[in-house]
Amino acid sequence: MNAQEFHQLISNTKLSHNERNEAWRLFKAVAPEAGFHYVQQIQAYTTHLSSIQNLQDKPAPYAIWGSEHIDQTAIDQMDAAARLPIAIAGALMPDAHKGYGLPIGGVLATDNAVIPYAVGIDIACRMKMTVYPISSDILTQLHTPEFERLQNILVTHTIFGAGGDGVHEGKIEHPILEKDNWQSTKLIRGLRMTAIHQIGTSGTGNHFVEWGEFTIQDNSNPLNLEPGNYLALLSHSGSRGVGYKIAEHFTSLAMELMPNLDERVKHLAWLPLDKEAGQEYWDAMQLAGQFASANHHVIHDRISKAAGFEPIASIENHHNFAWREKIEVDGTIKEAIIHRKGATPADKGVLGIIPGTMADKGFVVIGKGNSRSLNSASHGSGRQMSRSTALRTITPQQQQEYLTNARVTLIGGGLDEAPQAYKPIEKVIEAQSDLVDIIGTFQPRIVRMAEDKPINWSKPTPAGIVDGKED
Repeated sequence: MNAQEFHQLISNTKLSHNERNEAWRLFKAVAPEAGFHYVQQIQAYTTHLSSIQNLQDKPAPYAIWGSEHIDQTAIDQMDAAARLPIAIAGALMPDAHKGYGLPIGGVLATDNAVIPYAVGIDIACRMKMTVYPISSDILTQLHTPEFERLQNILVTHTIFGAGGDGVHEGKIEHPILEKDNWQSTKLIRGLRMTAIHQIGTSGTGNHFVEWGEFTIQDNSNPLNLEPGNYLALLSHSGSRGVGYKIAEHFTSLAMELMPNLDERVKHLAWLPLDKEAGQEYWDAMQLAGQFASANHHVIHDRISKAAGFEPIASIENHHNFAWREKIEVDGTIKEAIIHRKGATPADKGVLGIIPGTMADKGFVVIGKGNSRSLNSASHGSGRQMSRSTALRTITPQQQQEYLTNARVTLIGGGLDEAPQAYKPIEKVIEAQSDLVDIIGTFQPRIVRMAEDKPINWSKPTPAGIVDGKED
């Protein structure tokens, strides 16, 4: 086989960037036959992968919390996902609603394989709360100089929006942006510029930064705080364009490898973790998680500095991610990949944040380690209306009346994020009392979200930067 024929063979075979390089290395440095044999092995595995795409007759075991709050379409999605041949177990949280592939609020354990779309397009979407040694009373006195100062700080020191509205000049410094962190693949190298210009930004959708009242009553709380009402800052956002591009790239790759997957679960094509593509996604997901965490830290540090406040406690957690964990299934301990797509880690003793709406209180919780839920809990109250339904049925007056009654000041935000579009958070929390214990509550008071305007009204996304897709 000559070089031209080998080039044609490689072009017709689904190879990763590194596999392509290795094939050429073997062809040139060892022997053409070695390169040909290497490509044949990959072709054989791709054929094998295509042959194991049939769904199981019975789903892997999965439990449901708060089924009375969950639409049947989300349950059907969970049932279909649990029939994947790689599925080991699953769980559906009480805030669940229909998503793409795996429902939002779905948890799926798989055998040595990762599903990019079961992590989601906003990899490592997460929560962070910072608590200050200041009484929350300053939030109850509207129109005072201190209240207006806090409101102005949110406007001045947060960045929301799509396209060019959701980026900055790229002068923020953080260790995650160092060049060495972005050298693993061509895809990752191409995303460093996006990270540089989007770090410390929040995007659109249901993402927010808000001042609120953190109330804690138990003396023996794990935050070691005195019982009382504290001023706190809460944020919700993810990995922006970095996570979106990683999710898009690897979901497309997985779907190309599995063209015969059942239509119901076509978005749940997976990547085996003992193959290069799976490991590349896993490593890229970890980087997106670190970037998302850095995003929140930049936001909180910037606001704390502007306000002149020193934090005394903080909590943070992912809720769109995959973890390698040991779980118990039918009395047997197994290592699995746990996908939580809109679900909060709730292993025994693990702290987490379950927010409410822009006007309803959220909860700081500690996990009980319930194995039936795969050590998971809800990630919020969950939508009970789609965005289009909310825009069609909720009026600005209804939203404002709700906010006024809750004594919440909203900056930005739209009717698609109105509190009425979400399930009652108290019922969602009540439905998972065997999954978490409550250690405190957070009541929003000044809420900052993206401005409510059509996407085509945003500034164009600068060249070389990937716009985020939030949720």
